[in-house]
Amino acid sequence: MYIAFFKRIVDVILALIAITVLLPLFIPVMIILLLTGEREVFYLQNRVGHKNVPFKIWKFATMVKNSVNMGTGSLTVRNDPRVLPFGRFLRKTKINEFPQLVNVLLGTMSFVGARPQLKVDFDTFPSEVQASIYNTPPGITGVGSIIFRDEEKWISEAPGDKHQFYHDHIAPYKGEVEMWYQQHVSFSTDMLLILITAWVILAPESNLLFRVFKTLPPKPAIFS
Repeated sequence: MYIAFFKRIVDVILALIAITVLLPLFIPVMIILLLTGEREVFYLQNRVGHKNVPFKIWKFATMVKNSVNMGTGSLTVRNDPRVLPFGRFLRKTKINEFPQLVNVLLGTMSFVGARPQLKVDFDTFPSEVQASIYNTPPGITGVGSIIFRDEEKWISEAPGDKHQFYHDHIAPYKGEVEMWYQQHVSFSTDMLLILITAWVILAPESNLLFRVFKTLPPKPAIFS
């Protein structure tokens, strides 16, 4: 069955290939992080994972220490002052996400799946979404990751309370699209999502995702 055995084999093969190819990039990034900012290379954070079991997600460090207890807390806004200068580059290019390849090898994440949420954000989902969103392991990329690549911008421009905006608008739509993925998970879906991820990095304004997957819940006008 794809979502159990074959998906895991594909994940391990792709992760090993990706780590081998990206190792020349990892080394200078790690050196720069050691010499700048707060001299931390990796940031490990608790997230909700497969079957709602918590795990630690790996990322390159991009923000000041204890940032979750400062400013907007778990929400990151555009030009967030907690983000370090080199960290801003890593976040813009998504290089900060590359250490999650370690999570893939460990089996706590997949290449494609729902984005692993902080517990505080996971709790904003309706109970039926919470029960099903992680039927497969969370992913480095996926429908939610592609659609919400501009999440920081949307939160920054939202009027009023940022947390209320997330609760009222972002969380419900995230739940819808991630549930769509659980209903359509397959090898072909995963491969298409990986290719679309690569494309939107080069063309951020692209609407390719919705042209390929025509049954996706439409993006609310508030996110336009």
